[in-house]
Amino acid sequence: MKSMYFTEEHQLFRKSLQKFLAKEVLPHVDKWEKEGVIDRFIWDRFGEMGYFGLPYPEAYGGHELDMFYTVILLEELQKVRSGGFAAAIWAHAYLAMTHLNAEGNHNIKQRYLAPSISGEKIGCLAVTEPFGGSDVAGMRTTAMKHGETYVLNGSKTFITNGHYCDYMVVAAKTSPELGNKGISMFVVDRDSKGIQTTKLDKLGWRASDTAEISFDNVTVPAENLLGEESKGFPYIMQHFALERLLMAINSHARAEYALDYTKKYMSERKTFGKSLDQYQALRHTFADRYAQMEICREYNYTVAQKLNSGEYAVKEATIAKLTSTKMADEVIYDCLQFLGGYGYMEEYPLARLLRDSRLGPIGGGTSEILREIIAKMVIDNKTYKRST
Repeated sequence: MKSMYFTEEHQLFRKSLQKFLAKEVLPHVDKWEKEGVIDRFIWDRFGEMGYFGLPYPEAYGGHELDMFYTVILLEELQKVRSGGFAAAIWAHAYLAMTHLNAEGNHNIKQRYLAPSISGEKIGCLAVTEPFGGSDVAGMRTTAMKHGETYVLNGSKTFITNGHYCDYMVVAAKTSPELGNKGISMFVVDRDSKGIQTTKLDKLGWRASDTAEISFDNVTVPAENLLGEESKGFPYIMQHFALERLLMAINSHARAEYALDYTKKYMSERKTFGKSLDQYQALRHTFADRYAQMEICREYNYTVAQKLNSGEYAVKEATIAKLTSTKMADEVIYDCLQFLGGYGYMEEYPLARLLRDSRLGPIGGGTSEILREIIAKMVIDNKTYKRST
């Protein structure tokens, strides 16, 4: 398939990744979904294959590859029939590790980024709080400095990889009186005294662990501060564009997989002497949904190109997530309907896809929050600038 975004090298990478996932991941996903635990060996395998290091510096074991290798990784992960497994992988590689790479000093990168790339360590990003949700500035967790350490107190929730991780990238207020101007970022070892995690029971993403985390007088070495003190809020904000694009790409890939599966099913399933794909009502609904998916996919590729070229595409990434997550829900809802009663059965992929897809309009900023951000930019002419 010719593309203005994907080279021959990209396509070879995709084929290699497809073979890897078919061999190493697909045979285990049903077990991981049932048990809610991803076997540790797969993290080692991803590390050995270099999949965690696609965009990261060679100095720490990465490959410094362009954004479209990441696009391919995300797209193919959506085809393994486990949104939870996909989420665990990309939350580690592009939420936790993005902060390590962008704000961590050489020492932190050696201690945390390098073993994250190799698969030796698993990370999570802990920002969301029980009382705050999408209101990052309203967080209550504090990290008060005492000599050469900070003392961390508070709680986080809905944290992907929060239970089984090895380290956490945690946002906390070091100067609570300054509001969002007093937030700082830290790397915190999971086994630190005073950390407790509770695994949450979810509608979907069941293979991944999602945790509520409490910090009770947790001592964090001052050297584990990421970047500068009180710069945490702009650090978080500047990475939201990437996170939203990730979720948009996940959504178009999930919808594309649902459509491909449903198309095959409709061609084989016969009623009243003809296959389902010959009924005009179904054909036209399918065509509408396919068109919506392709529009989102192509738009997401243009946003990926902007990020790849260094643009700070806040508006575009926000639009991508808002529209793609809504589209995926609508596509998968109809695809399940096309399968009739079989769509409702767990042995078919649509039931799991429907559950997994529903988190799209919630995670990484709810659709309601995203609409307000877009409104501020296109109506109020507000601009968002990259943190320096």
